[in-house]
Amino acid sequence: MSIERVIILHGYMASPSSHWFEWLHDELTPEGVEVAIPALPNSTAPEPEAWITAAARVLGEPNDRTAVVGHSLGCVTALHALDRLDGTWNLSTLIAVSGFVSPAPALPELDPFTNTVPHIARVAGNIRRRAVVRSDNDTFVTPSLTTELGQLLRAEEIVVPGAGHFRAAEGITSLPEVAALLRS
Repeated sequence: MSIERVIILHGYMASPSSHWFEWLHDELTPEGVEVAIPALPNSTAPEPEAWITAAARVLGEPNDRTAVVGHSLGCVTALHALDRLDGTWNLSTLIAVSGFVSPAPALPELDPFTNTVPHIARVAGNIRRRAVVRSDNDTFVTPSLTTELGQLLRAEEIVVPGAGHFRAAEGITSLPEVAALLRS
């Protein structure tokens, strides 16, 4: 695997131990990959500046051996953090699982994260591989929002039928599609 470091950014109402995050950590670390899953502040009432600052701190200066995997709110947070990077930088891979940059009607409390849109074309130009992963029955982030993000990023789109919002409550405690993207 050419990726040496993976940063997983959780979403709203989640933590580093939620859903499939620890599974992905345990899947990659035996291969020598450093995996960070930061606890973003106050996930039950997230504030954009606090989340973006925390994500940027963990991200540091990414390089062509760094990958970022975001879930839901973690995706737009990652894009904002990347957009704030100065100078020239690059990232090996960005994977957005149930990601969005437009308001999610089912989650109006997260609108402050989408009130300002990151410069997606500039960010995408610094990322070698971009992918979005969505289901066909997500009731929190409608699939069309993740498809829209994929189009803006000029990203590969992976559809996992019946996976909902990729939460443990929906039976998703592993996500081999993401591991495969990171390994390819």
